[in-house]
Amino acid sequence: MTGKALFATIFLLMGASVVWAQGDGVSIPINRQLFHDKILKEKKLLLGSDGKQDDEFALESNPDVGRLANAAINNQVEAIRYYIETNTKIEQRLKPGYLVGLTDILRHMRIGWKKKEVLPSHFPQIFSLYKKLIEVNTEKQSLIPYLQHFSYDIAYTATLPRVFEENPNYNDLRDLLILKYAQQFPSKTFYALTKYANSKHTDSLIKTIGRQYPEQLYSYAQAGNNLSYKIRAIKDDNFVKTVVGLSEMKSGQIYFPFLDNLVKGKVTMAELDAAKEDRVKYYRLLVKTRMDYSHRALSGDTAVGYDVLNSWLQKKASDEFVNEINALHEQPNAVRFRCIQELTPQELYYLAVLTDGLIYTSSYTSGVFPLMMSKINNRGDSLLLTLSFDHYRKFIRQAAGYNTLKTFLSTFSDKQEASKLMAAFVNGLEKSKGLEDGVDVADSYASLYETLPDLASQMLRNVQSNYQRNVRSNNKRGIAIYNILDKLFLSADASKNIDLTKELGIPPVYSIPFNSFTNEKGEIITQMFFYGDEDGMMDFDIFVRTFTNDPNWRVDQSNSKYVVAKSNSGVPVYVYANRPLPNTEDEDFVAQNAMQEFFEKNNLSPTVTFHRGHSYHAPTSVSYITPTSRVVFMGSCGGFFLIDSILKKSSDAHIISSKQTGYRDINLPFIRIFLENLRKHKDVDWIPFWKEFRAAANITGMEDYIPPYKNLGALFIKAYKKETGEEDI
Repeated sequence: MTGKALFATIFLLMGASVVWAQGDGVSIPINRQLFHDKILKEKKLLLGSDGKQDDEFALESNPDVGRLANAAINNQVEAIRYYIETNTKIEQRLKPGYLVGLTDILRHMRIGWKKKEVLPSHFPQIFSLYKKLIEVNTEKQSLIPYLQHFSYDIAYTATLPRVFEENPNYNDLRDLLILKYAQQFPSKTFYALTKYANSKHTDSLIKTIGRQYPEQLYSYAQAGNNLSYKIRAIKDDNFVKTVVGLSEMKSGQIYFPFLDNLVKGKVTMAELDAAKEDRVKYYRLLVKTRMDYSHRALSGDTAVGYDVLNSWLQKKASDEFVNEINALHEQPNAVRFRCIQELTPQELYYLAVLTDGLIYTSSYTSGVFPLMMSKINNRGDSLLLTLSFDHYRKFIRQAAGYNTLKTFLSTFSDKQEASKLMAAFVNGLEKSKGLEDGVDVADSYASLYETLPDLASQMLRNVQSNYQRNVRSNNKRGIAIYNILDKLFLSADASKNIDLTKELGIPPVYSIPFNSFTNEKGEIITQMFFYGDEDGMMDFDIFVRTFTNDPNWRVDQSNSKYVVAKSNSGVPVYVYANRPLPNTEDEDFVAQNAMQEFFEKNNLSPTVTFHRGHSYHAPTSVSYITPTSRVVFMGSCGGFFLIDSILKKSSDAHIISSKQTGYRDINLPFIRIFLENLRKHKDVDWIPFWKEFRAAANITGMEDYIPPYKNLGALFIKAYKKETGEEDI
């Protein structure tokens, strides 16, 4: 909220602060007393919806907004009750309707703000608007002029009362609301249109929103309801007609990535049909289209279905190629990489960047990267130019992580161009959508600091320069991003003694106190997830044997869905691990779900989560992470999106990730040492712990494992959310 808006809202509240009671000389008729009682009850529920059962509404994340919302609830509700009862112009028969309407508004606010459908900062405006609409409706005037400039959540909440259905312009109100809904919630508009199919705006919204969400347009065209008939009836829009045509085909979605070019006539159905059954031809066409769309995007021409193309390209890269070369990791390279030999350097580039977190280290370093470079004649600068620098930050971060960035930059014909590329890598992050680019920069530094210190120093200088630039332009987002990166980069140098908790307000990253892991009984509950493929079954057997043969532990195998390793001495530590059952029949889910049901029934909250399995199983393990998880050991990691998903589950989690599917000879020592430290009542101190861990798992692949204090991408997300209060990024 801006300073002007804040002042205006406070002024509004001061003008509406009428507190009244029956002792003030206002007599409430007995037939309306019940309505007032319901208002007061709903008001109290709203005040208590912040988690504290008192007469104040407070928001820890934003105290200023909490104070405004609290004042609005406590003052404006009373002002509206007073206005309804004392205004002689309001018809007596309508007064109950306005009172019931106020109850409905309070209830919707209570439910809506928790679901992020109504902003607490909008509470004052909602109450003020409702009071104004009562006045306007009493004069039998149109409500529309008073709603035009408000967002959907304000306009909808203030017009909830059914008493407004008598207004002569009520149909216009419904039409206005669907327009406002589409502006605020475009991704949900088609669902809303199923209830407003006869709105005068339906056709225009189908055309507009359909271009943003073509897959939804496709699905709703098939629905067989009033909205689908409206979609099919549109004949004056070539885009809608094309999607309707695809919806009538058996496998129409396979053409979706090429939708923009289909509509423009740049590709034909015959060309697509000739390629769709051949994995190389279809993938090649996807890459060609992506390169076309990326080049167009440089001039501001965003293709319709750009996101759809990206998801299909990602799916085909992983399903058709990367999963195969990963699975053949024990085969000779000639066998393992046979399926990618036909691919162009551009096709190999997208194979790498779009499977970040899935592609094995050896698949990248021994197969995709060297083949890509040889096919581009070892000219990395030429490769990026042909790709319009699409996903170049992701590529640089990936190359830094796999120690191939120095090789890649050395192939530039002009060394100044390599320097410019690395400067561009850091520049302009405040303009990026979301935080993924910032995470790529943060994660790159962690790798470069150890392998290319001169390049890391250049990155630090560029970050500091960008911070000053954003300070001069007063760009709040840029200031936050570059200040966080500066502190994170400096913290990599132990001699700087950077306290990230003090500097960025995030929880300690180098240690976790022991009592963070225990429940009220002094127990430590941990959960471990296995999967029913061959590797998962072997890992599970090793896990059971290891803890069975340890005198400090015993394993309870009485349950058919999961086992429990329990400490025999020291702190009571419990490791719940699902049995890896055949995942082809989805029995993994049954076993894991049984474990979760046991937790819920017995009110157990795991504070440690272990993922044991390939990276494509990781999202399933993440789905079971609880808000109480303080340590999450992935063994494999899916890059930005997986880290972000973990932090949305548990914002304070310390994440141990790997650039590749974990080695059991590394994973097991970590688990053993970590659990033993907890059993012995020790705090987790990551730096000495990592030294002990490295010594116990001193094999090739250990360098792929990233300790929490070096997981700069995760720290960046935590710090940014803390600084800005943003939850969804």
